[in-house]
Amino acid sequence: MKKISTILLILTSSVAMAVFAQQQGAKDDIKDAGQDVKKAGVATGKATAKVAKKTAKTTKKATKKAVHKSADAVGDTADKVSDKTK
Repeated sequence: MKKISTILLILTSSVAMAVFAQQQGAKDDIKDAGQDVKKAGVATGKATAKVAKKTAKTTKKATKKAVHKSADAVGDTADKVSDKTK
């Protein structure tokens, strides 16, 4: 009797789960797709911000290096001109 009760309970719960487990409709699919697009947009925005920051830092460093190198070259040229005019 105990086995029959257990089997009946399992069958009843299986049927109840099958009845309540409905497949996702077209509206739900569209909503999920919209949410996925929003998430992708946010992720892209964050990635773009990181790349922009890195690019800005690299540009700043390269510009600073070029300015210092140019200043050194101008200083060297000024020294050469100064030596020639003595």
